[in-house]
Amino acid sequence: MNSNNSNPATKETFSLMNGTIPRSSLATTADVAVLRTVGSVTTPAPTTTPLRLPGVMDAEGRVDESRLRMHIFKNGGVSPTERGLVWRFLFGMYPCSSTALERPLLQEQLAVRYQVMKRKWQQILPDSIRLRLNGTDAELVEAVRYFDQRQAQAQQQDQQEEARDKLAFLELQAQVLFERVTFDLEELQEAIRIIDKDVPRTDRDLDYYLGEGSGNLLVLRNILITYAAFHPEVSYAQGMNDLCSRFLEVMDSEVDTFWSFSCYMEKFSKDFTADGLHRKIELEAALLKELDPQLHAHLVTDNMESFTFCHRWLLLGFQREFEHSDALRLFEILSCDHLELISQQVERARYQERLANKHSIVPEDNLLTEPQAINTDFTFELFICATILLENRESLLRCRNDVQLIQFTSSLQGTLDLNLTLKKAEEHFYNYCKRSAWDYLNGHGRTRKNKDEHFLYQLRSFFS
Repeated sequence: MNSNNSNPATKETFSLMNGTIPRSSLATTADVAVLRTVGSVTTPAPTTTPLRLPGVMDAEGRVDESRLRMHIFKNGGVSPTERGLVWRFLFGMYPCSSTALERPLLQEQLAVRYQVMKRKWQQILPDSIRLRLNGTDAELVEAVRYFDQRQAQAQQQDQQEEARDKLAFLELQAQVLFERVTFDLEELQEAIRIIDKDVPRTDRDLDYYLGEGSGNLLVLRNILITYAAFHPEVSYAQGMNDLCSRFLEVMDSEVDTFWSFSCYMEKFSKDFTADGLHRKIELEAALLKELDPQLHAHLVTDNMESFTFCHRWLLLGFQREFEHSDALRLFEILSCDHLELISQQVERARYQERLANKHSIVPEDNLLTEPQAINTDFTFELFICATILLENRESLLRCRNDVQLIQFTSSLQGTLDLNLTLKKAEEHFYNYCKRSAWDYLNGHGRTRKNKDEHFLYQLRSFFS
């Protein structure tokens, strides 16, 4: 591990894929705690602020997406001061190809579209505009009062005539775009009922939701209902409130949170379905069998074969297993998909070598159907999950039923070391790739050894 610090013992560092980031530069919750107010509906995103990440943004404000993802992974995340802007690119709210001059207009379009979408379901279901309160949550009752006052003040703000005209045109465009959208009122009302149960229980101990900041729960509610209304194929499922809360806390903007969360759900909405969850648990079990057959055999006995105890870990990105600031960091590391892209690159490199090898013992007609050396469905989050299991192997082997297993995994909440877990997961990933490649070599004869050993060299090069 390299370090520019002349005395590395004075500063704990985290190494991931040969990258380093000083622990002292990673702000904790206490470091960034501030007096929170309600996240603004119209807070402008830092559309013209440059990213201070080496080689990631050019002079006109375009972002090199590959370098951004690599930077996030190799440096173990980004600093809290950069996170809000980075996430707007990472999750697709801002196209990486957009310039600093183009993004203010995009921001205005997204803000107006969101307002039209929110107003549409509010007009159809006016009784659902307000959160149903039972009167026992005094903090939330006060938050509703403060939130209403703030909304009224925002509506009274005058705008210049030119700005009014431009926004009126954008609103007309948005109204035309969503004019024919219809809602299944029964399903939407059921989604709102569940949202109203989940939102008041969302991360109430975070600084972002303390005091007047509890009004941010109402902002979160608006986002979730608007998403459910315009994505009926997904609607709302428990756990979405915790995921969306991350975006709101980091971006502190209702509009930007909605669009970033929507982009995230385009890729991961299947995880909230029974089929998607079952598939992910099957993959986790298969990976653990590769890494530790004995532990796998123990966990699949009796009633533990479904690995459902990993459900919440995988669904929420280990949100409660690590300290909060580390959980945010892990979320962006997993979301950068860097190792997934590496495994795809490795498979492509191996495929190209097979095509170039005219003396391959594999018939050319079978090249496309030849099994992969590496299972690219084994995403990095699965290696994180497997690492947690392997690090607690002896305790898991002592578990004899589902109750003991759930009690043990619940005891891990907030206790895990992210730096150590990442380092171990990286090692497991690399060793799995290396072992899979050697197994592939041994199964396909020795005449291709030189070429395929070059594949192992390429595999190592992706990690340097």
